[in-house]
Amino acid sequence: MRSKDRISYFYDGDVGSVYFGPNHPMKPHRLCMTHHLVLSYELHNKMEIYRPHKAYPVELAQFHSADYVEFLHRINPDTLHLYSNELARYNLGEDCPVFDNLFEFCQIYAGGTIDAANRLNNQSCDIAINWAGGLHHAKKCGASGFCYINDLVLGILELLKHHARVLYIDIDVHHGDGVEEAFFYTDRVMTVSFHKYGDYFFPGTGDVKEVGDREGKYYAINVPLKDGIDDSSFTRLFKTIIAKVVEMYQPGVIVLQCGADSLAGDRLGCFNLSIDGARLGTRNVLDM
Repeated sequence: MRSKDRISYFYDGDVGSVYFGPNHPMKPHRLCMTHHLVLSYELHNKMEIYRPHKAYPVELAQFHSADYVEFLHRINPDTLHLYSNELARYNLGEDCPVFDNLFEFCQIYAGGTIDAANRLNNQSCDIAINWAGGLHHAKKCGASGFCYINDLVLGILELLKHHARVLYIDIDVHHGDGVEEAFFYTDRVMTVSFHKYGDYFFPGTGDVKEVGDREGKYYAINVPLKDGIDDSSFTRLFKTIIAKVVEMYQPGVIVLQCGADSLAGDRLGCFNLSIDGARLGTRNVLDM
């Protein structure tokens, strides 16, 4: 990151007001805590802060099927008993529960990523941040892994309107399967995912042999990792791979998914990365 980089930061306090339910690992109120840290450290003075628009159903349907978007819009906890077949079809349930203001939650976090992409496209900033985004498991016709709308795919689709090639990097402990699947057959998006693989770990994809297909063959890169990887090993791998990818692919823009469950001690994770280790990977991308 250069000292004169223009940074746009997207935040809506309402995104932290939803509740996935007791004992569910997804805690959106942490987004509000993160924002308060940003303010307390006076980082907001180095950025332009924007409240994202709520993505319209037609925007969400740029990737997701219209029937799935309509169902998310319609469903609420009081009507669950009427839609048992649809709940199963769209994979809504224990991991992806229906809660109050679910659709608005999706609109806010997806709107932030779409707005971030648009500001980059318009050259209004050099870096755009949406802490609420990064829900990389959602599929075209259903939810998966706490993710309902795949804001990353929607943002990349916007970026492709202005950039010939987009590089997507994912450092979440779980494989970025939804994004990889969306662009599996194109060479205009290269996906690179660093994740835990094996031992029936969710989502069960992300083998090094998964490389894309047709026009997208060799444009999906998976870096499957074992339990306990530490800062030095991860940083060495990350820097070596990403430097070569950028050199060969020459992307016009980079999308970075910074899943914090790769940090040591995470309830669902199994890596041994410190905050500083994750920071080094992020800084490596920003310095390119």
